[in-house]
Amino acid sequence: MKLVVLLNALCIGLSLCFNGQLAELECPDDCDCHYFRINWVTDCSDSNLTEIPYDELSLSVYVLDLNNNQITDVGPFPHDIKMRRLQLADNLMTELKKESFAGLNYLIDADFSGNMITRVEPDCFDDSPGFITLELQGNPLEPVDGIFLSIKSLLYLDISNCGLKYLNPLFFANITALSTLDLSGNPLGVIDNKVFEPLSSLETLKMNGCNLTYIANYAFNSLENLKNLELSANMLTTDWSSVLDYLPRLEYLDLRNSQIRHLPESVFRNNTYLRTLILAQNELNDFDVSQTVGKLQQLDSLDLSFCNLTLPLSEDAFVNATKIRSLFLSGNSLFASDLLVALAPLSNLERLSLSNCGLTRLPDTFRNFKSLQELDISHNPLNDAFVKLLTPLDKLEYLNMGYSNLSYIAPTSFSKMTNMKRLVLSGNDLNNLEAGLFGNLTRLESLELNSCGLRRSINATLFFNNLTYTDLTELQLAGNPLQVSKSGPLLPRQLSRLLTLDLSNCNLTFLPPDAFYWTRNITTLILSGNHFSSADNLQFLELLPKLKVLDLRHNKLSSFSPKTIYLNPNVEKLKLIGNPWRCDCTVAELWDWANLEKGSLGILEGSTIAAEHVTVGKTNKRKKLLVCNYDTSQPLPIITKTVRGRRPFIKPQRVLTSTNRTWAKYVRESGCEQLPVLQRSPRAADLNYRRSELEPNTWAAAAISAAAVYITLMTIVGIAFVFTKKRRTPRTTPDKNN
Repeated sequence: MKLVVLLNALCIGLSLCFNGQLAELECPDDCDCHYFRINWVTDCSDSNLTEIPYDELSLSVYVLDLNNNQITDVGPFPHDIKMRRLQLADNLMTELKKESFAGLNYLIDADFSGNMITRVEPDCFDDSPGFITLELQGNPLEPVDGIFLSIKSLLYLDISNCGLKYLNPLFFANITALSTLDLSGNPLGVIDNKVFEPLSSLETLKMNGCNLTYIANYAFNSLENLKNLELSANMLTTDWSSVLDYLPRLEYLDLRNSQIRHLPESVFRNNTYLRTLILAQNELNDFDVSQTVGKLQQLDSLDLSFCNLTLPLSEDAFVNATKIRSLFLSGNSLFASDLLVALAPLSNLERLSLSNCGLTRLPDTFRNFKSLQELDISHNPLNDAFVKLLTPLDKLEYLNMGYSNLSYIAPTSFSKMTNMKRLVLSGNDLNNLEAGLFGNLTRLESLELNSCGLRRSINATLFFNNLTYTDLTELQLAGNPLQVSKSGPLLPRQLSRLLTLDLSNCNLTFLPPDAFYWTRNITTLILSGNHFSSADNLQFLELLPKLKVLDLRHNKLSSFSPKTIYLNPNVEKLKLIGNPWRCDCTVAELWDWANLEKGSLGILEGSTIAAEHVTVGKTNKRKKLLVCNYDTSQPLPIITKTVRGRRPFIKPQRVLTSTNRTWAKYVRESGCEQLPVLQRSPRAADLNYRRSELEPNTWAAAAISAAAVYITLMTIVGIAFVFTKKRRTPRTTPDKNN
């Protein structure tokens, strides 16, 4: 009986702790804390910190973001902290020491990019047995004479742009499990034979922009598992046949912009699995396609863009590489007659790029491309005469004719392209679009008419009358100097299924209230880069009940009330960065609306950490934040109180020193009361009760302890029940007479 009572008590405790909410944990005064999925994130970025607030951290923090502060030294952290990811990019650290990371038994990833680190102790992460990712890019590392790191578990290392001029033979000796290595941006100059010898497990190697002039013949002889190799933006004059011979599993090779002037015929003789080859932006004047890449029978994608090819493409250029599905020849001076014979064997071609090729006409060879789905002929001085040559492409799904000096497109130009899904006409001076031009494009999904000099939006005559284009869900009209009338629909009835509309940079100050009378299904509306200055100019939102994404970045808005979008209950994302927001209670109202009524601050882009801010290997994980400014004519306030329902400050009084505040900090400091409608909502009431009645760490401890005890007891009870049943159940012998 006592056991039953105990279990019931535990169940009640668990229901309190996990009743639609995760318990709030400790959070430093200068930080913003929240759950990302089910992980506790402490975001102290851009907080002008000179040291880490160790005493104010929760031991259950999963991600600690300290990017863009003025921290010079680290550690040690509190004992038993459960931190998995540490972000200390863009600070003032000068070295990584073992004592700084002692006791971080759960640490998996760390980002120290953009500091002033010159020295790293090889054993600095000895206490982190599961450590797999280290990002050090952008630090001025001193020359290393021996072992750089001793981390047996390390899989990913980024030491790009660290000023390394030389890699000694022992540099990678104690990180032999490494699978991805990025050395890009280091002025290495030369790669010697024994540098990569310990890295037999390496699958991806990046050495882009390393001022490489030479790679030793046996430099890659132990990298037999290498699949991806990037060597772009170098000055290579190496013996390619010898270097690449030791990479039998190579699938992806990028030699873009490496000043390669010659490749021998035997260069890829041992790379039979090569599927993607990028040779773009090299001076391959005398490059014989048929004798080099033309022999790669498994080749799927070939990029020869901007290679200044002078030898004509012969009829046997691709006769042995017939599996090519993606071919990029942009930026070369080509002739339609050469393309006619060279492309003939590529019957499997799906993507073809011929932009910037100086073509005034197109080859009459498109009838051979039965599978061609994407064609880019943009940035060529074309005229309307070429259109008839595209007629056989009835399977074409993507056509880019942007920036091709077109001023007129005949109404029959696309009449047979009934499979077209995306059409790009941007950058042409198309003041007048002919009636019926898009009539037959009944499967069209996306239409791009950016920067076409349009003063009026597209009208009904471009489409078949009384036909709804059900697949046309995206329309881009960005960069057009649109002149909008004070009333009337902006778009015709045929586009009633439109979901995404881009009107960015159109010099708009308003849209009429009935602008979307026929297009009420819009879910994404992009109005960035315009001149909207007041919510009074946004009445058109009332006709968009299905709106999910509203982009108002870089306008002239100083305030935005939740009342503006009360008739848009499905809003999932508000993009408001880049406006001159005023630090007043409308900011707090919008914050509370997102947090309490909608249930996620993620609705306000720039308010909290998102997935891209913690993604390993992403080049720019810095957040663009929502900020507001106090009135400079008034003295800065002294913060003495916290509104009920918001996390209290640990320190009793705070004096502001800057007029510029992030929304997260302002809301907490403001003293603005929550709107009554939000205070009455069940979610707000529950949150306020829990925050005021119990300390955050009490809830965390209760939740974790109750869960552990409950699972343990249930397991014991289950086992006891099974054994008891087995002991009490008598064995019976079936009655043969029954």
